[in-house]
Amino acid sequence: MSTLTSRDRELVVLGAAIASNCIPCTERHVPEARKAGLTDEEIAEAVSLAEKVKRVPAGKVVDVAATLLNAPLPERTAPAP
Repeated sequence: MSTLTSRDRELVVLGAAIASNCIPCTERHVPEARKAGLTDEEIAEAVSLAEKVKRVPAGKVVDVAATLLNAPLPERTAPAP
């Protein structure tokens, strides 16, 4: 028996899907989150927050690579839409 609600579980799963770049997981769990009662606004906020959390360590990895190379790396670009 889980102490998490279905809404809570879907928020956790969406965060994990975004963190792992799992398209099939995201495609499955956005509709599941809606079924669990989350609004599109709540889902979008969860996805945005997960992306922000993911970006921090990703940026740190690039910073370490630049340090190891003793040179600045070219300007980072945003991912294609």
